[in-house]
Amino acid sequence: MDTTEATYLENKVREALYEVKDPEIPKISVVELGIIIDVQADDESNVTVVMTPTFAGCPALNVLQEQIKVRASKVEGVRSAQVEVNYNVQWNTNMISDEGRKKLEEFGIAPPKCYEQPDLDVSVVEDAQCPYCKRKNTTMNTPFGPTLCRSIHYCYDCNQKFEQFKPVG
Repeated sequence: MDTTEATYLENKVREALYEVKDPEIPKISVVELGIIIDVQADDESNVTVVMTPTFAGCPALNVLQEQIKVRASKVEGVRSAQVEVNYNVQWNTNMISDEGRKKLEEFGIAPPKCYEQPDLDVSVVEDAQCPYCKRKNTTMNTPFGPTLCRSIHYCYDCNQKFEQFKPVG
């Protein structure tokens, strides 16, 4: 297989991985979430998908690895597929795609703000925009949500509770 064919196969696999959804937020794919770091095809059409977890203790890691492997294996032209976890690439919320941010909002979770500085504190989640009415007349009830990466907020304008995805660096 030449370089053009390998690139074509890698792109087909990456496209197929849009069907693999995050178990905690089934509206967003692993590609949109930004955890797919690389897709590589060798000369014999064996594919390796490289991913990084959202955090080291991610309870869904094994499930995600299996779902990614199964989906990549079903792509036409793929002889075999494997998934490698790269812990050297530290995932952060800036890796979430624009489409992923829109899907978080559609799911009822305020997307994280993009940031530049690595030192984050609780103030970055205090000024959340409500994903339902799009207003900022909100308050943070607690910085600790159902998962490590989410906080709980309340909107005074539409009287809805909502979660915000915390910026993670």
